[in-house]
Amino acid sequence: MFKILTLNNISVAGLNRLPRDKYEVASEIMHPDAILLRSFKMHEMEIPKTLKAVGRAGAGVNNIPVEKLTSMGIPVFNTPGANANAVKELVVAALLIASRNLTQAWDYARNLEGDDASIAKAVEAGKKKYAGTELPGKTLGVIGLGAIGGRIANAVIGLGMKVIGYDPTVTIQHAWNLSAEVQRALSFEELLSEADYITFHVPLIDATKNMLNAERIKHMKNNAIVLNFARGGIVDDDAVIKALDEEKLYAYINDFPTNENKNHPRVVSLPHLGASTFEAEENCAVMVADQIQDYLENGNITNSVNFPEMKMPRAGASRITISNSNVPNMVGQITSVLADSGINIVDMLNKSRGDIAYNLVDLGTGADEEVVNKIKQIEGVLAVRII
Repeated sequence: MFKILTLNNISVAGLNRLPRDKYEVASEIMHPDAILLRSFKMHEMEIPKTLKAVGRAGAGVNNIPVEKLTSMGIPVFNTPGANANAVKELVVAALLIASRNLTQAWDYARNLEGDDASIAKAVEAGKKKYAGTELPGKTLGVIGLGAIGGRIANAVIGLGMKVIGYDPTVTIQHAWNLSAEVQRALSFEELLSEADYITFHVPLIDATKNMLNAERIKHMKNNAIVLNFARGGIVDDDAVIKALDEEKLYAYINDFPTNENKNHPRVVSLPHLGASTFEAEENCAVMVADQIQDYLENGNITNSVNFPEMKMPRAGASRITISNSNVPNMVGQITSVLADSGINIVDMLNKSRGDIAYNLVDLGTGADEEVVNKIKQIEGVLAVRII
């Protein structure tokens, strides 16, 4: 019986993927094998000694101590792409909100006073202040062409926009999914100089913090519009607001309100709505539950942020999974322990990612705790399981 601790409410659609004859799932549980969460901050949490995996029902993992868990041999899973359509739709809505001055116009209309005839007269007199611009022929710069950025690029082409993208680490899979009409920028500055709108879809790491700053805003077109539905901190709000005040930029639409940006007349700050749809929550929960189940039952790894992708069909009588530091001669030492114990290897897969390596080993016979303990004693081994 596997024990799953939920630190946030996880969609029932996902929890139902875990058979109750094999899984005990609760928000208060002792000695969990895995943790499922969304936005709960784990950094101050004591990590249970029984923990084998962490699953985030979402893409970002800033709330999870990934480095600490990696050092303990614990993979962290996320759900890239599960909420991509939800974010795509919100970004398209933001393009229209900014281009047509919808929030300012709505605020004007709802504050009109007088009888209907007076309101109608005021509408005709005031509407010219909210005249906007149309999207066809305008250029959208997309920073980050992964699951979300790629969908946005393809969607706005259908609206008649031109798209220029910048992503030096785009994967082959995501590149194949892009429309052939998406143009490639060789640098971030090149994209900024050509785009009427820019939208960010990258994680918040040291390299992306304040990615759009005062110096880079100088490269942008006058009256350009900035959208940030990725992470707070990627855009330097101080610099953007200064550029709005100086009429260098036209508008800033984001998902991360602050005291500084939420009341600015050219800023629309939404309460982190990017993935807030029932469909996205279900998609994320189903994906992360399936990944956790496959890892706990088979040792396979899909969509881990700290471990290599690993999938191997089951063969033999039993399977051992081993997490270890990525240093020389680990495989040799592991196989020597098995050979000295008279255990034949039927199949084996070893991969590494950065400082971590992971092994799936299918055995011709069953392994016991004595074998596991011998492998654990190898310097550099972080975690061992028999499945």
